[in-house]
Amino acid sequence: MKNCSVVIIGGGITGLSTAYYLGKSHIRDVVVIEKSYIGSGSTGRCGTGIRQQFTTKEHIVLMRESVKLWQEWEEEFPLPIYFRQGGYLWLLENEEEVKEYSEYVSLQNRLGVQSRIITKEDVKEIVPQINTNGITAATWCPTDGNAYPFAVISALKLAIEQMGIEIRTFEEVTDINLKNGVIKSVLTNKETYNTDLVVNAAGFGAKKICHMVGIDIPTENYPHEITVSEPMDIFLSPMVVRGELYFTQTHNGRIIGGTDSHRPPGDSLSSTLNFLEKYSKEIINTMPILSSVKIMRQWAGFYVVTPDHHPILGPTEISNFILGCGYSGHGFMLGPIVGKLVSSYIHNRQMFLKEANNLDLDRFKEGRLLEEKAVIG
Repeated sequence: MKNCSVVIIGGGITGLSTAYYLGKSHIRDVVVIEKSYIGSGSTGRCGTGIRQQFTTKEHIVLMRESVKLWQEWEEEFPLPIYFRQGGYLWLLENEEEVKEYSEYVSLQNRLGVQSRIITKEDVKEIVPQINTNGITAATWCPTDGNAYPFAVISALKLAIEQMGIEIRTFEEVTDINLKNGVIKSVLTNKETYNTDLVVNAAGFGAKKICHMVGIDIPTENYPHEITVSEPMDIFLSPMVVRGELYFTQTHNGRIIGGTDSHRPPGDSLSSTLNFLEKYSKEIINTMPILSSVKIMRQWAGFYVVTPDHHPILGPTEISNFILGCGYSGHGFMLGPIVGKLVSSYIHNRQMFLKEANNLDLDRFKEGRLLEEKAVIG
């Protein structure tokens, strides 16, 4: 049996980022519990993207602040994370889309994000290899970018352990004990942890963890597939988005990307030929020079989707049980700011961005949904 101030369930970017900012606030009697290896869930399976081009105030503000933290992480971490602000190039195919996305850009600009509408000629200036046939215009944000997930996880792990915070891997939470509506201990297959507070950062397992304390969250796990190519010389800086397709080039020269194959929610992370065929057609249509490039690996990860495609953050009816989950495919990019917000709540019982308070669990039963329209992949 062990005693600790905080138990964080989940060793992805949310859990590790929360531990990191708790450590920086001198709360270091913390244990992170991960049922597999760190980054084994959605973090290690994501498409690397980091963007501010969203359609709601909540997402835009949180990502604006998250990008600032990504910049800080690149400078302060003891290991490289390969954060690069190569931009996001969002291709638009007709005037109706241009009108719709112009409204999103206007909101982004009012909230301090440097996005803009550009012409198809501008698209060619940024990425000459793009086929602009069928393209009317695009949105462009040069401060968007990407980072390498496993490098980020490794850097966080080292920074956290240097603070004296313990990370327990291959250890699974089996139960949570409550007394008079307050969590007293967390049980795993290896240990019992008496604790003052629990953070549920368990990704696609967050719903199961919530059920252990009698709380239901409206999330479903949707499998989304992704692929990566053989390495090439670096030629592509932005993340390119066209409809359901997205792709970029990693720091080691590989094209990483995906598209939505519209699989139903479930537990399977199998790979499918249907995805590969759809992705291949879409990416070759958008960038024909990639037609001869070899695909090296294909895999799937979960989008943990809420009804309004926004995360669930903050306190619950159980006073010492806090949520950081339900990102609907945006967890990697939001990881730094969510970790800092959750740490702030633990330290001060409030989150320092007022927009984050709109992402509480109660919004679903109170009808305060915030529909995010820019979901890709």
